[in-house]
Amino acid sequence: MPDIKEAVNIALKSGFTHVGELDVSTLEFYPEVRDMCAADKCRAYNKNWVCPPACGTLEECEKRVRAYKKGIIVQSVGELEDEFDFETIEELAKRHSRNFHALVPKLHAIFGDLLPMSAGECSKCDSCTYPDAPCRFPESATSSMEAYGLFVSKVCELNGMKYYYGKNTLAYTSCILLKTEQETDQ
Repeated sequence: MPDIKEAVNIALKSGFTHVGELDVSTLEFYPEVRDMCAADKCRAYNKNWVCPPACGTLEECEKRVRAYKKGIIVQSVGELEDEFDFETIEELAKRHSRNFHALVPKLHAIFGDLLPMSAGECSKCDSCTYPDAPCRFPESATSSMEAYGLFVSKVCELNGMKYYYGKNTLAYTSCILLKTEQETDQ
């Protein structure tokens, strides 16, 4: 089975600006982040299968995460003309999402078991079936890092990655937890 360095190399070739290793033991789960979700600023809270509360309690999310020891952090960083450069923001978000959703099956084919956490809510369907019917694409639906209660800037900091790249820049950050050779041998 491959090691984490192979995952990093594959991600670097997949169009991300920055890629780094993630040590799952550094992850902390914050009720305050979930409270931000509940404030519904992104208009996804209680509206889809991969956001709170449908994605599970903070304790359930932590239990899923603790089944892994390693992962990777992937970032797409872009420069904005100014803070109102919505065209670049939207283009960067689409590029990050496209690259992320193309990377997940590549890593799944190599590592098998993995847990992807995206940047932002699921946008696979025009309208989510939640709560009236099951998810149409449960195998490709991914919760965000925030839905899991993770403070993204702190995850980056604790794993040796920058989160802020300077004035008029924006970084979309996601992660993928995977089982490495060391984990499957135990």
